[in-house]
Amino acid sequence: MITLTTAEVASITGGRLTESADPATPITSVTTDSREAVSGALFVAKPGEVTDGHAFIGAARDAGASLILAQRETQDSNGAVDPAVLVDDVVLALAALATEVVSRVRAAGGLKVVGITGSAGKTTTKDLLAAILDIQGNTVKPFNSYNGEIGLPLTVFQMDLDTQFLVAEMGATHLGNISYLADIVKPDVGVVLMVGTAHVGEFGGIANIIATKGEMVEALGADGTAVLNADDAQVWGMRERTSASVLAFGEGSGAQEGVRASEVSLDADGHPELTLSFEGVPAGRLVSGLIGRHHVTNLTAAAAAAHALGVAPATIVGTLNGLGPGSRFRMERTERADGVSVINDAYNANPESMLAALQTLAMLGRPDNEGRARRTWAVLGEMLELGDERISEHDRLGRLVVRMNISQTLVIGTGAKPAFNAAVMEGSWGDEAKFVETLDEAYEWLSDRLEPGDIVLFKSSNGSGLRILGERIAHALDAATEQDA
Repeated sequence: MITLTTAEVASITGGRLTESADPATPITSVTTDSREAVSGALFVAKPGEVTDGHAFIGAARDAGASLILAQRETQDSNGAVDPAVLVDDVVLALAALATEVVSRVRAAGGLKVVGITGSAGKTTTKDLLAAILDIQGNTVKPFNSYNGEIGLPLTVFQMDLDTQFLVAEMGATHLGNISYLADIVKPDVGVVLMVGTAHVGEFGGIANIIATKGEMVEALGADGTAVLNADDAQVWGMRERTSASVLAFGEGSGAQEGVRASEVSLDADGHPELTLSFEGVPAGRLVSGLIGRHHVTNLTAAAAAAHALGVAPATIVGTLNGLGPGSRFRMERTERADGVSVINDAYNANPESMLAALQTLAMLGRPDNEGRARRTWAVLGEMLELGDERISEHDRLGRLVVRMNISQTLVIGTGAKPAFNAAVMEGSWGDEAKFVETLDEAYEWLSDRLEPGDIVLFKSSNGSGLRILGERIAHALDAATEQDA
């Protein structure tokens, strides 16, 4: 992070320094986690629905934090006022700080910002693009899915004056979210991946999702570039909402003059193979280290964003070739010593990503050249934030599992139970489908039944916790070995 003094923090945020704060103290990092506070850190006491950051100010100060950003004055155990900048709204103050940091890094010369949004694929696309750009110069990207009103500023604070590229992932649950985030970083390139039903309950309908994702292209200046999925009619229609140049990506004819994937196939392990063309000129064939055909969209989007920034096509193809996931729990595959394959894709879920993951699982279970098929398991938890569509979408999910001939289905949690009911109604009887209430029940049930050669997919929204179950199953043999030792 670029160094700011406490006086500058107060000035930028419009806050008031407490008398105990030294205006000249250098601030060299920002955190919302008291456990990460060190000397020179600004601890942000963010109010929350469950916990209030003000309650952790003492812990942050004990850990070495030099300054607090807070909404009220606090005291230590001796009654001394904590050194702080007091503001009316900590979240808005954090945004003001991040905006200033972006401005200063731009002024130092050379910074380019890419904003990425979409109902699915943001994190994977961010990781792919950052890998390409990192070859070109100092690149900062979000940790995991730091893509909201807190995560994006925290990503910005990782920059220094030598940073050349900032890849900003932007999530949204309400109208105006993308505009808010884009106003902080002012992207030069804006990527829109797809419009789906993620968070449809909070948005209040698909029309609001389209409007919100389109805020990305509306934030671009005339000298910017909107990188749009030409295969998604709702995204492609956003080109009418921007004064920026438009660069298409995809597989269809709409991407012919942009970045296009052709001759797409999957190898035996589910890795996409494709040829990338730039403005109609083939640049080479690559085999991705990602699993699942749906990643073709992410690959072409990352390639298009890099192309918009002037990266050579040969460099883009060479970097993407063999490149695997850069973040946890995104079709993360683990091969157990007993021959069980675990695919943990339970960081998030919506109807579109569920379909993509199940299609990949079904493909991996197909008979090989010698006619040997692997037994497939779909371990499914709730898709959150679907609003009025919750029951119907889980019902559809259960029917899809059966129609794709997935061998075994395990549904976990009351919220996901309509998927189990639908699977039974569609024809999964007896031991083919199972419902349990808890992750521990699921662990015991799976541990007794998984056999060598099985492929088991874990898929749910992050809040349903199946990523933890997937980790337990993936490393169950390791844990057993440690206990025996």
